[in-house]
Amino acid sequence: MVGPTSSASNVHGVVNDNSNPYRNMVMDVMRMNQGNVSQCPIVEEEPNADARFFDLLKDSDESLWDDCTNYNKLLVVAQVFTIKSDHELSEAGYDKFIEWTRSILPEGNRLKENFYAAKFIMKPLSLGYQKIDMCPNFCMLYYFENAELTECMTCGHSCYKIRTGRGKTLMAYKKLRCFSITPRL
Repeated sequence: MVGPTSSASNVHGVVNDNSNPYRNMVMDVMRMNQGNVSQCPIVEEEPNADARFFDLLKDSDESLWDDCTNYNKLLVVAQVFTIKSDHELSEAGYDKFIEWTRSILPEGNRLKENFYAAKFIMKPLSLGYQKIDMCPNFCMLYYFENAELTECMTCGHSCYKIRTGRGKTLMAYKKLRCFSITPRL
């Protein structure tokens, strides 16, 4: 275990212990283990703006309420996001679930109050994606040289829904979300 005077724990004034798997994961990535922690210089400067995972570590160190030892903010938000995804909950459904959960937790709990606030915690994990319009019959993508087309070359179906009362904004029937692999490597 890394002691309180080691450089890994002095980076942000938090002692590394085995009870926080998120902190251990980051320390493993940073190669801050027992074998080489004595070789690392003591760093007293703040992280740069691009090192947003330190905010995640801060949330993983903050318990859900005072005297809570089993749950932290990051763990609960990640688990509820998983439930939302697995059961295809809408944002309104998520908000109602969180509202109910907060009502049964002790006063002063630190659970985020809605989907928007929880999404803000998880944002540093996001790597982004590109939205590409596609034919509702899955015939083609409106991408590269076909990006300006408004009808499918194969089936002739319109790419965009007819919208009334909302101005001239175009909304595609279907969109493909492309998660590029390069930033993830």
